[in-house]
Amino acid sequence: MLEVKLNLEKSKVTTEEILKYKESVEKYHNELKERALDNNDYVGWLELPTNYSKLEFTRIKQAAKRISEDSDVLLVIGIGGSYLGARAVIEALTSSFDNMLQERKHPYILYAGNNLSPNYINELVEAIGNKDFSINVISKSGTTTEPAIAFRIFREMLESKYGIEEARSRIYVTTDEKKGALKKLAEQEGYEQFVIPDNIGGRFSVLTAVGLLPIATSGIDIDKLMEGARLAQVRYNDSDLKYNECYKYAVARNILYKSNKTTEILVNYEPKMHYFTEWWKQLYGESEGKDKKGIFPAGVDFTTDLHSMGQYIQDGRRDLFETVLRIENPETNIKINADDDNLDGLNYLAGKDLDYVNKKAMEGTIQAHVTGDVPNILISIEKLDEETIGHLVYFFEKACAISGMILGVNPFNQPGVEEYKKNMFKLLEKPGY
Repeated sequence: MLEVKLNLEKSKVTTEEILKYKESVEKYHNELKERALDNNDYVGWLELPTNYSKLEFTRIKQAAKRISEDSDVLLVIGIGGSYLGARAVIEALTSSFDNMLQERKHPYILYAGNNLSPNYINELVEAIGNKDFSINVISKSGTTTEPAIAFRIFREMLESKYGIEEARSRIYVTTDEKKGALKKLAEQEGYEQFVIPDNIGGRFSVLTAVGLLPIATSGIDIDKLMEGARLAQVRYNDSDLKYNECYKYAVARNILYKSNKTTEILVNYEPKMHYFTEWWKQLYGESEGKDKKGIFPAGVDFTTDLHSMGQYIQDGRRDLFETVLRIENPETNIKINADDDNLDGLNYLAGKDLDYVNKKAMEGTIQAHVTGDVPNILISIEKLDEETIGHLVYFFEKACAISGMILGVNPFNQPGVEEYKKNMFKLLEKPGY
């Protein structure tokens, strides 16, 4: 049975404390449903798994097939929510060494427009080399600095390689349905277009065309991804806090925040989940960090980061709590064999598999951190596949919304990100600044 299991036994949060929020959570649940009816609000993600354009969904799959047939590389140009969700899903569900595999059924997925490094851009140009490539540029406005610069550079490269006409057939634009610089350019040039819905913000957009086109092009089954999200939509539509694991997670983190646990560390023991953590950090940081409030979202990849961050987590400032992602069944496993010399002293593990060792490392670490006054929330999933990841995406999105509402902020705006842009544009002497 597909589900996300929440375990609060080591969180230092009691059931009695959680259920004190029962009435307020029910109020926020109903408020979310009301806001989802307003196309001018940013709550369209709430019913997205069942309320999306089937026609556009079909076009996404057709475009992904076409890209797979004519391109070795799909260059995804976007920043923040315009690429993190897609990258999170792709890296969770494909080989860690996917871009090194020689025999491929699907294009390499590469990323641009998420930084301003000339080294990165030049190395990316070199990596693409003579390979056939297409571009999926993702931007609501088309004027966000990083992706706009990258698109200008790689569009010129594409046109130089193929000529203007063929280049037009290799550019896929995901943008606003009606307005914006990128929308205007797409209309002028005849690029195939996909829509960023008006009522869904970037960090909640992974299950729209924003995420689905790159994900489908990588060979991932987006029908199964949406089915997992649909099951989550149904499961977490219960307003009763007592039966809603998603809402319990939202409440528990707020209870910890009120006890001065102001930093949440999302912990995984699977390297494939690194970019899922990056997506989660944006989702919670941009949603809750307002009005001088908010839990600071951080992330670690264990056991790797136990050898760098473990000391601080165990013995540093006591303003931390951890949310640990546990994957019950790995896709593959490997057994540890006995060695006649046993110079490394590992024969005590002979006959055991690596996942067993990884799980014991996780259990030992949780025990140590809890003893060191770092509360732990444990979230378990059965395995990494399309349905599970779709389910987990929706779980965290809805928990984020309820958590922000409990905190007393609007989880769906991001007024603070504009300040650095004003300063940057002034320093760059942009007209009007």
